[in-house]
Amino acid sequence: MSLTISGIGISRGIAIGRVYRLETGIVEVYEVAIPRAQLEDEVARFRRAIRTARQQLKAIRNAIPESTPADITEFIDTHLLMLEDSMLTVAPVELIRQNLCNAEWALKMQRDALARVFDEMDDPYLRTRMDDVDHVVARIQRILIGGSSHASGQSDEQLRDAIVVAHDLTPAETALLHHQGIAGFVTESGGPLSHTAILARSLGMPAIVGTHITSHQIRDGDTVILDAGRGVLLAEIAESTLKSYRRKQREQQKRLSELDRLKSAPAVTGDGLGIRLLANVELEEDVRAARRAGADGIGLYRTEFLFMNRSDVPDEEEQLAQYLAVVRGLRGLPITIRTMDLGADKGYAADAGSERLATNPALSLRAIRLCLKNTELFRPQLRAILRASAEGPVRLMIPMLSSAGELNEALELIEDIRRELAREGLAFDPDMPIGGMIEVPAAALSATLFARKLDFLSIGTNDLIQYTLAIDRVDDSVTYLYDPLHPAVLRLINMVIEAGQRYQVPVSMCGEMAGDPRYTRLLLGMGLSEFSVPPTALLEVKDVIQRSHISRLTPVVKDMLASDDPAEIGALLGALNAM
Repeated sequence: MSLTISGIGISRGIAIGRVYRLETGIVEVYEVAIPRAQLEDEVARFRRAIRTARQQLKAIRNAIPESTPADITEFIDTHLLMLEDSMLTVAPVELIRQNLCNAEWALKMQRDALARVFDEMDDPYLRTRMDDVDHVVARIQRILIGGSSHASGQSDEQLRDAIVVAHDLTPAETALLHHQGIAGFVTESGGPLSHTAILARSLGMPAIVGTHITSHQIRDGDTVILDAGRGVLLAEIAESTLKSYRRKQREQQKRLSELDRLKSAPAVTGDGLGIRLLANVELEEDVRAARRAGADGIGLYRTEFLFMNRSDVPDEEEQLAQYLAVVRGLRGLPITIRTMDLGADKGYAADAGSERLATNPALSLRAIRLCLKNTELFRPQLRAILRASAEGPVRLMIPMLSSAGELNEALELIEDIRRELAREGLAFDPDMPIGGMIEVPAAALSATLFARKLDFLSIGTNDLIQYTLAIDRVDDSVTYLYDPLHPAVLRLINMVIEAGQRYQVPVSMCGEMAGDPRYTRLLLGMGLSEFSVPPTALLEVKDVIQRSHISRLTPVVKDMLASDDPAEIGALLGALNAM
């Protein structure tokens, strides 16, 4: 019987290969008192470590082929930028001098201080950016204690077709390992929203994280099966299991080839209903991936990355240049630009006016609440988006709306900026559609109010589910409660779709639920006609759409919405997907 090790699947696919263990465990450091006369020598040692870390990252970047997608090298560039940030280069030096301690301990103290700030962040995606801090800090610590830069000294031959097992992997290491030909990877730490996870999905690399593997369970050279879709690693494999998985691999490869042929095909159901299939993007490479997959446009363009990993705030012209580059790159396809979804505790200039960290940031000052409180931050973004609308079909979307007051204030501000731009003689589309994200239960319950005042609605299921069920979806202790099929969640989603139909306002869904083929027929049966999904999920969702008949789905979905029994809802979903 096979040994099964469970984790969190962060991508799809099956990999079969031999284990290659990379020792990437947490670096243990201890406090050492430094005599005052030797402090400057210790500071110099720390600064040399910073320089060496930069050199290592630049060497990894240079080893990656020029054909590698831009978003991969951008992850490495992010870490290089962090090595220029005073929070990691200057603050530890001050701690060395203040505490008369060794560089390793000063860096640890600074890392812990940053962790406390990140832990209070409300946005799950931004909260996991602490992973990047840890990756950079670990690299510096290894240099300080005389260790090597893991994943940079292995030969291509050693790693080709191997399944790498490690405590953790940085995006830089992941990119290099991919270049060296690994089949997939398994890590003990990490989560589905980390940069490494995003990168694995972008590369199409099978991977699972959050496992608990001991050296006694998995050894170098063992043949293992990595089933990322199921989130499991199989060892001590019987020959029959190996044959079965090799057959599944061939079937998956055939399936991918078949899906590839759908790129230019329309997203139309079997009974003739056209579905708008858009893509969620953040980086420029995501935009290119969306075009390659045949997306009808961009349904969610996140703008938070413009404000991250920097001590200043991007001005109107910098934002305009970024938006124009994407609009022009789409060559006439529509794009929905979401205004910044940052919290009040991110450590950016964005949190002006906040004197303390909120006790519960997820329920505090973030997204539109922050923007309306700090209009000096918000106005340049609104001006930039409006100006970008002069060069293509742009829609503006406001996140985390919860009340009519917020919406009215935001619409008044946008109208004021329209008049301002007109006075200045700057071009913009006066009819640019304005929409809102429905991701707070109060907004879903008040969907008719928002449908009356907005040009479109977009359901953000990630937050809607966690707010409805009062769980943090990145908290391992409660993730089992994260359930898109909970009766309350389904009824809120249906409420929003019905409000859109009543007022003839388009309703899209841009949360993870939209990109999961298991829920495509459920959403079609509810009446959703616009999906915004990750580029990598687009063809799978399109395939389900083409094989669906709305007339057959609707009665089953009505039964699902009327049920309070999780088992019955699950069985009905199975029936939907078997049609």
